[in-house]
Amino acid sequence: MTVLRVALAQLNPTVGGLDGNLAMMSDAYEAAEAAGCDIVAFPELSLIGYPPEDLVLKPGFIEDNLEALAAFAARTGRCAAVVGFVDQDRDLYNAAAVCANGEILGKFHKRLLPNSTVFDEQRYFTAGYDSDPLELYLIGGVKVAVSICEDIWSPVGPVATQAAAGAELNININGSPYAVGKGRRRERMLATRAADSHCAIVYVNQVGGQDELVFDGGSLAFDHEGTLLARAPQFTESLTIVDVPVPPVYRKRLLDPRGRVTQAMLPIVEVTTTPASSPEVSATPMAEPFDADRELYEALVLGTGDYCRKNGFTDVVIGLSGGIDSTVVAAIAVDALGADHVHGVSMPSRYSSDHSRSDAELLAENLGIDFRTISIEPAFSAYLEMLESSFEGRDPGLTLENIQSRCRGQLLMALSNEFGWMVLTTGNKSEVAVGYFTIYGDSVGGYAAIKDVLKTRVYELCRFVNRRAGREIIPENVITKPPSAELRPDQRDDDSLPPYEVLDPILELYVEDDRTAGEIVELGHDEDMVRRVTRLVDIAEYKRRQCPPGVRVSRKAFGKDRRMPITSHYRG
Repeated sequence: MTVLRVALAQLNPTVGGLDGNLAMMSDAYEAAEAAGCDIVAFPELSLIGYPPEDLVLKPGFIEDNLEALAAFAARTGRCAAVVGFVDQDRDLYNAAAVCANGEILGKFHKRLLPNSTVFDEQRYFTAGYDSDPLELYLIGGVKVAVSICEDIWSPVGPVATQAAAGAELNININGSPYAVGKGRRRERMLATRAADSHCAIVYVNQVGGQDELVFDGGSLAFDHEGTLLARAPQFTESLTIVDVPVPPVYRKRLLDPRGRVTQAMLPIVEVTTTPASSPEVSATPMAEPFDADRELYEALVLGTGDYCRKNGFTDVVIGLSGGIDSTVVAAIAVDALGADHVHGVSMPSRYSSDHSRSDAELLAENLGIDFRTISIEPAFSAYLEMLESSFEGRDPGLTLENIQSRCRGQLLMALSNEFGWMVLTTGNKSEVAVGYFTIYGDSVGGYAAIKDVLKTRVYELCRFVNRRAGREIIPENVITKPPSAELRPDQRDDDSLPPYEVLDPILELYVEDDRTAGEIVELGHDEDMVRRVTRLVDIAEYKRRQCPPGVRVSRKAFGKDRRMPITSHYRG
C-alpha cells in the first residue's frame, strides 16, 4: 500500500489581492514541503480570490493572475502544488494548475459551472470539456486527478470519469460558501462519491468573508471506501496534513456489483514515482464540527470581521437601543474586531424607556466597549418645528416615527465620517423581509451583520453568547422583554407584525423555499396571515435594494442570492 502525504491549505485569500495571496500561498507551500508532503492543495481561484466577479472581464487582471501563477510555479520543488487561477485561451476558464520543480506541469479547466443561488460562473467562464483533455498525474507513484468544486457534486461528472480511467486520488479544490447545514451535506456527498468511485478524495475549501459570502473551510479527506480521514477546523485558516493510504483499487472495481465501469485510459504526467514521506501514518487531524448555534455565530463573526478588515476599517459604530438586535450585533462586532474597536451609541428620544437606556449601558459595560449617549430630542424637535406648517391639520404618525429613526441614522453617519468608523446596521431578516425598518434611517450603514438571521434565531444566538461565556454578557432583560422600536408611546413590534413565532415559519417558506402564498396556506397556515405577510415581503423589495450588504448564512438570502423584480404584480 502506498501512503501519500497531502497538505490541505485552507487559506483566506482576498479578491484581487494577488501579491498578498501569492505570499500567503508561498508560505503554506514551504511549510508543506518541510513536512515532507507529496502534494499541497490550495482553494479554488486561490491566486485571485473567490468569487472575482467582473474583475475577470479586465484583460489586464487576467494577465496579472497568469504572471502570479508563473511566479508561484517558479518557487516549487519536489512537492506538487494544485493552484486555482483563471486561464485564458479562446475564452476564460476557472482553472487549476499542477506545479512542481519550478514548472507548470498541467492544467485542468472546471467542467461543471454552477449558475444558481449566489453563483454566476456561466457569465464569466466556459466549461472545460473541449479546451483541455483530461489527464492524470503520477505523484508519489499514485495516479492523481484534479477537479474543481462543482465537478464533484455530480455522480456522473468528471470525478467518476477520472476514477474509471485509473485515478486513485482526486484533489478537489473549492470556494464553497457557507449556509446553515451545508457542511453535513458536503460530508455525506463526499463520502458517497469516494465510495462510488473507489477513489480517495481530498476536498480543500477556502475560509473567510467576501462581501456577502462567508466561507467556512472545514476541508476534508476520505479514503477510497468513503471513510473520513481528516477534517480541518471551521472558520479559521489551517494547513492540515494527512497521510492518505492508497491501496490497489482494481480488485474492488472488478467486484463492484454495479458492474465494471469501462473508460479509456487517460494520459499520465509523471511528477514523482515514489512518496517523499515515511510510510508510517501520522496522527489524523480531526476537528470536531461546531454545533448549530456556534456555527452560525462564527459565520457572522468571520463575515463581519473580514468585510471590515479587507475594506480598510478598523472600528465600527453601532446604535445601541437596548434591544436584542443591536445587542447581538455588538457582541458579534467585539468577537470580530476586539472591544477596543467597537463604539456603542445610545440615542434616546422622548419615547425611550429607562430600561432601554440602562440595558444598553449595561451591555456596553459587559462587553468592555466605548459607550456614549447622544439624545436625538433637539434634532427631532427641530424637525417638528420645521414641518409644522406643512403638516398642519394632519396626523403624521408614521412619518414622525421615521423622522426619529432618520435622526439616529444621521448621527451615526456623522460619527462615521468624523472618526472613520463603519456603521453596522442592526436589522434582522424578519424585519428586512417585511420592510419593518426605516429607509435612510435604521437601515443606514456599511454592513448588516444579521441581515440573514431570522428574529427567532437572534434570541438563540443571544443565549449562546451567554452560555459560551458562562456568565451574563447579554442582560436577561434584553432577552425577555417584548421587542419594540420605541418610536411612539408603549409601542411593541407585535402591534405592527405577527408574533415572530408565527412570522418566521411563513418567511422561511416564502423567501427561502420559494413557495407561493397559496402553497403556504395549503400547508396549514392561516390564509389572511399568509396573504398579509407575503404582500409585505413583495412591496418591500425596493427598500431592500437600498440596504447595505450583509453576511449570507441561509439557503437563500436577500441581495446576491434572492433576486426578485421590484415591479411585479404576481401574487400567487
